[in-house]
Amino acid sequence: MSRVAFIGLGVMGYHMAGHLARAGYAVTVFNRTRARALQWSAQFGGGGAAAPAQATAGADAAFRCVGDDDSVRAMVRGPDGALAAMRAGAVLVDHTTASAELARELAAIARETGVGFVDAPVSGGEAGARQGVLTVMAGGEETDFTRVEPLIRSYARAARLLGPAGAGQLCKMVNQICIAGVMAGLAEALHFARRAGLDAEAVIDVISQGAAQSWQMEHRHRTMLAGEYEHGFAVDWMRKDLGIVLNEARRNRATLPATALVDQFYADVQAMGGGRWDTSSLLARLERTTEDKA
Repeated sequence: MSRVAFIGLGVMGYHMAGHLARAGYAVTVFNRTRARALQWSAQFGGGGAAAPAQATAGADAAFRCVGDDDSVRAMVRGPDGALAAMRAGAVLVDHTTASAELARELAAIARETGVGFVDAPVSGGEAGARQGVLTVMAGGEETDFTRVEPLIRSYARAARLLGPAGAGQLCKMVNQICIAGVMAGLAEALHFARRAGLDAEAVIDVISQGAAQSWQMEHRHRTMLAGEYEHGFAVDWMRKDLGIVLNEARRNRATLPATALVDQFYADVQAMGGGRWDTSSLLARLERTTEDKA
């Protein structure tokens, strides 16, 4: 595979497409905001397209990282959609965090045109995309995944096929359940440490060496203590993801009371005007609640 397309140059896709270009692939990009595509082309030297179909024409693989189920459908279907111009034997890779139901739907549509499909949501945030160390959870046919895995490794340190179409999205749901619970626990721990009169930084320094350690603790505790939330994975996005999780849980009859509760905590943060704050802003919610009680 040498010619690839990348659709969606948001905070993640911009850097992922850049890693593909740096790895020597001929990359053509499409973004709904044309200026963003022009900026990317100026930085990485790849081509820009006026529509998804123009980007994917003649490509061996097409990658997509957009906002939600509706955005994915809009970028795939129709005469200007990504599938319209993809040749038989090419592979469409969807990095969007979306529903497993959508992944199965797109796999079936792609199969009708002779195109392979891999749902491959990612974890690691903007920093992971920038550094090329994302985790990729994939669903689809093994032959399709094997063909695109070397390209995915351009921006991922871990990538694994977990089952048929939809399995990648289901795994991402597991990922978000874990993050929601850990973040809520860390926020409460820091809040408690402060109320108890402890040096919270010193507390984290010692407990992070034991069983309480987590990625969130290591990478977010300092900004949380400083009240800095204008970075990272936005609360609005997390609520979108948790909505997908809870919808799937209703379908498969999983019981997720803690996840549902944390989703409501994030709704409180949105009500505070923190929709674009990092998910670690759960601490701000606790501190606001304490102030209101004072």
